[in-house]
Amino acid sequence: MGRKFFVGGNWKCNGTTEDVKKIVSTLNAGELPSTDIVEVVVSPPFVFLTTVKSELRPEIQVAAQNCWVKKGGAFTGEVSAEMLANLGVPWVILGHSERRALLHETNDFVGDKVAYALSQGLKVIACVGETLEQREAGTTMEVVAAQTKAIADKISCWDDVVLAYEPVWAIGTGKVASPAQAQEVHAGLRKWFEENISAEVAATTRIIYGGSVSGSNCKELAGQPDVDGFLVGGASLKPEFIDIIKAAEVK
Repeated sequence: MGRKFFVGGNWKCNGTTEDVKKIVSTLNAGELPSTDIVEVVVSPPFVFLTTVKSELRPEIQVAAQNCWVKKGGAFTGEVSAEMLANLGVPWVILGHSERRALLHETNDFVGDKVAYALSQGLKVIACVGETLEQREAGTTMEVVAAQTKAIADKISCWDDVVLAYEPVWAIGTGKVASPAQAQEVHAGLRKWFEENISAEVAATTRIIYGGSVSGSNCKELAGQPDVDGFLVGGASLKPEFIDIIKAAEVK
């Protein structure tokens, strides 16, 4: 059996109660491919997680946008993996480029976060990606391999990890990696898995693309052999998210 297509919607720091209800209503009314074809996860801000989880159709799962690197305690403003597990939130996004850049999360710190979240029973969407400067310097594979290795050094099983390749220069900019550019990096990451972990992990780990994915470019991106889905930002707040989910049918 092939890798099941995966579509995540990262709502980031957006929305009011009214906005969230509208998005949930749109998703609940949408015609989606069956869960045999696609796995769908949406990631609202922490304050809306329980509302979305309780009101959203059951085949769409929820993810938190972050969690703390260790057990809870005197860490004001943080949310622990244990809390998410206690709420029945199955997924968490870790290592997003916005957190790496704005909050200076290092590769090692992200690796520790992924390991701890997995140890508490969460599934992880782990993000990697290069900046425009790094791409122009020709170091894309070096950068994403180092980010992936920092995770691999801390975990022994990849069954509950989806790797999201998000070129930083394409996030929220309207610029999109071409299907060929996305495929090249995804194939490179899969080769890295094969050479550094195992052929089985390389064959089974889903590598999804994020960076200005839209209803107009999703089918062509989905058609690439090593692109196993998407992590969608702005478009996940709009009705076109349904079209992006349907791109799974290309496979």
